[in-house]
Amino acid sequence: MQSVLLLTVFGVFAVATLALATYGIHLYVLLYLFRRRASGRRREQRGVIEAYQRDRAPDDWPVVTSQIPIYNEADVAVRVIEAVAAIEYAAGKHEIQVLDDSTDHTCELIDRVAERLNGQGADIKVVRRPSREGYKAGALSYGLSQARGIYVAVFDADFVPPADFLRRAVPLLEAAPDMACMQGRWAHLNRNESWLTSAQALGIDGHFAIEQGARAWNGLMMNFNGTAGVWRKAAIDDPAVGGWSGDTLTEDLDLSYRAQLSGWRLGYCLDMPCPAELPNTIKALKSQQRRWATGSIQVAVKLLPRIWKAKLSLGEKLEATLHLTHYSVSVWMLLLALIARPMLMVFAGGMLFHDWAWIAWTVILFAAFAPSLVYAYARYSLDGRWLALRTIPSMFVLGCGLCVNNAMAVVRGLYLRGGEFVRTPKSGSVIGQTKGSSYAIAQDKLWLIEIVLGIYSALSFMVYYTQYHKAFSFFLFMYAIGFTVVGWMSRPRRQPQPTDSPAPAPALVGAEAT
Repeated sequence: MQSVLLLTVFGVFAVATLALATYGIHLYVLLYLFRRRASGRRREQRGVIEAYQRDRAPDDWPVVTSQIPIYNEADVAVRVIEAVAAIEYAAGKHEIQVLDDSTDHTCELIDRVAERLNGQGADIKVVRRPSREGYKAGALSYGLSQARGIYVAVFDADFVPPADFLRRAVPLLEAAPDMACMQGRWAHLNRNESWLTSAQALGIDGHFAIEQGARAWNGLMMNFNGTAGVWRKAAIDDPAVGGWSGDTLTEDLDLSYRAQLSGWRLGYCLDMPCPAELPNTIKALKSQQRRWATGSIQVAVKLLPRIWKAKLSLGEKLEATLHLTHYSVSVWMLLLALIARPMLMVFAGGMLFHDWAWIAWTVILFAAFAPSLVYAYARYSLDGRWLALRTIPSMFVLGCGLCVNNAMAVVRGLYLRGGEFVRTPKSGSVIGQTKGSSYAIAQDKLWLIEIVLGIYSALSFMVYYTQYHKAFSFFLFMYAIGFTVVGWMSRPRRQPQPTDSPAPAPALVGAEAT
């Protein structure tokens, strides 16, 4: 019986280690792919944009519809509508749809700002539907049926698009008739608000500055990120694609892959930054991560069989698989934390000889170093400095601490179909001005599990450190800090009461856009 238990523990350890090593190597590969294409593709895109802007008369620019899906976003609704209305584009060619599913006083704020901006010459239509069926996907689909643009931009409520966003995106789409969507890069309004937002920003930079470019510029399947991108309406309406669907929690990822499987391409422009607000509380971040993790696994379950049957190269299929299942990293991380103590029995039982144990630790270290290198290089590629290195410890702590939350979301994605789209509360924070959200987040008891796991990991760390397994003890130390910090920050506290009328949106002076 004991031998079976030891074999089971060792098997879990081996599988988790191999999985983490695979995803770590995957990041190294993406970094290589990005570096070999970045300078050439960026130079090419700049040339296309400059030529189109120079040679195309204002009357010849195509009509674009900007969609702003909103649901109870009183803290940021005015800000995003004003920013989209301020986008510089050919006169009479920019239609704005505010897709308002709100059930609170956000409706009044939207009506007032729309009336004011329409009086100043903007073309803003407030679109409300009978029900919230399909959530965000349903709202986008409902608006699309009324849109007059041949291109459709999407901006979530927490985004503040720069004035030249459409004048950069449209030329790139016009130059490629088979391009379904051009995705811009997310920048950050409140990167330096706290260690929490700094760590998130670094992770997002890694995705947008490295991963998206590596995929798009090397013929691999990539995703539209749900906002800060422009779609060709014909691609969404293509019967082979099937339009927006609400049967997963990540309708953007789902549509992206269905479009590419139907023969369309997706593009990415690193030089199209669109600043957004990062969640500034751990509960808001957990809510966002749960939706992303569950939704990505739902898309994997839905589309991976189709991907592996499609006429794609083996490299494209493997990349799509690793991309759609990336959140499973949280499951493997959590399993390693849980089996740390039982693994000592494996050592004691002689099933894993100490002479070979260093191989496993080396593999884990190699995989763990990948995010640090990729994310630090991502920030370096954006501003030419290695200052992101000082944020790496915070990112490690946050990543370890969130793995319980995300692992549960991954498991949920394996069996859940559809589900309620729970929006992430925003507060309107920008650089130099921190605000709290008017909206409360439902409390759960996951924080208790995280604190218990923090204590368990701390005890495991001490045992490993004193028994000369110092290589693995480093990870247990990070687990202990991560679980404890995230659990403590998630503990129940009195929620702020919603206000009847939030403060006016702050000016965006000094907001980061790189």
